[in-house]
Amino acid sequence: MGSQSTVRRPFCLRCTKPARICLCDRVKSQPLDNSVAVTILQHSLEKTHPLNSTRVARICLKNLSVVPVTDVNFQAQFLIRPLESNRHHPHITGDAFDKSILGDFASTKNSAMDTASDASSASIFTTSQMDDEVTANFSNYTVTYSSKYILVTIERTAKPDIGWILNHPVGRAAISNGFMVRKLQRKDLPQESNRFIDFEEFNLVVPPGSVLLFPGPNSMEIVELEYEIKQLIVLDGTWAKARRMYYENPWLKLLPQLKLDPRKESLYSEVRHQPKAECLSTVESIVCALKGLGNDEDALDEILQVFESMILDQRRCKDEKFKVLLKS
Repeated sequence: MGSQSTVRRPFCLRCTKPARICLCDRVKSQPLDNSVAVTILQHSLEKTHPLNSTRVARICLKNLSVVPVTDVNFQAQFLIRPLESNRHHPHITGDAFDKSILGDFASTKNSAMDTASDASSASIFTTSQMDDEVTANFSNYTVTYSSKYILVTIERTAKPDIGWILNHPVGRAAISNGFMVRKLQRKDLPQESNRFIDFEEFNLVVPPGSVLLFPGPNSMEIVELEYEIKQLIVLDGTWAKARRMYYENPWLKLLPQLKLDPRKESLYSEVRHQPKAECLSTVESIVCALKGLGNDEDALDEILQVFESMILDQRRCKDEKFKVLLKS
């Protein structure tokens, strides 16, 4: 008698939860048209976690984009280029990104290549030599900059700090005008000596008025801000993964940092490990920030209600599994 194939339980394609605990019908109103856009940098391992809260933000917020991010396990390069001050730019771009912004930089998306012994130090991007180009070499990363761009090459375990570039015209232009950032990864091909693959991981436009939601030593609370915030950039992953994303994406150091003052303990506290009681989930952090920035508090509270219902589902599932174990 042939073995029976396992029947996969149905999933909702929108909220990515099992169909029997779909979150979509719990959203009482239309997605909130949040006045401050939100971009989530989501660690690749977080997407499939059953308690990942970004799925709630995705179905409840209109002006939201989610960008997958992976760890740097070999080498990565970041091309940062200030935008033109008199030009309108979208928040996020994909393959249709305006090629005029890239200028002389050549695309090597998804190309496998043979490499020499010094492949780890080879440039993924191809640039035109500029008269004012300067290169600064550090222990495991390199920064090349000119009047038009910043190119950062990092190796695994690097924690580059490029905040000093803000003292140069190209850094000041990136902050005042916004900037484009493009990340290329280089990974070695398993079981193939001296062969690597280069691929484009993301291509973003970071408009002026963007801030990073991250509790760093230089972070400010909302009440301390003296300028209009137009976009929140949020890191989604475990706290260890969020820190690694912060260190491995040096362009984040160019942004002002925002910290929160949570008034209550996270709903995550009973179902997912948090390093401190005041640490919030991704969706709770977004809601807290948007409330402080003047968005609709009632609509934001509804988002938290959907998130709380997801947590209750998880508790109920754990209880059901525990009862089954007791009976066995």
